[in-house]
Amino acid sequence: MPTNHKFHALMFKEFKKFIMTGNVIEFAVAVIMAGATALVVSGFVSDIMMPIVGEFTGGMDFSNLKIVLTEGVGKAGEPGYVAENAIKYGSWINSIINLLIVGLVMFSVVKAYQKLKPEIPKPAAPKKGPSQEELLAEIRDLLKAKK
Repeated sequence: MPTNHKFHALMFKEFKKFIMTGNVIEFAVAVIMAGATALVVSGFVSDIMMPIVGEFTGGMDFSNLKIVLTEGVGKAGEPGYVAENAIKYGSWINSIINLLIVGLVMFSVVKAYQKLKPEIPKPAAPKKGPSQEELLAEIRDLLKAKK
């Protein structure tokens, strides 16, 4: 099946134009920075904050809390093995704690950023021109002067 070289050249040209726009590059940088920030925040939560939360809760590990609906039977891979069926509400509690900590950290980062960024002065409001009534009065006076 013959290929249409003009079509491919046009597609490549359009793709190059699209990929070189500032928005795509800025978006790519934002995605990469978000991934790096997620690693930092995740490390902060799991390595610093969760041990502190554990200290306040008497070392309790929420991830083990569950309501067993069906007991597991046997070991994985063996004949007759049945997996445990449970509502793991402890993992959900951990997720909520993580969300609150991440929210607090991100709130702090945004507040610090807002304090550090330079204040951009707002442009002055444009000078208001004459009202419609004033314009009509001016036209009236000009017409009277012509007579």
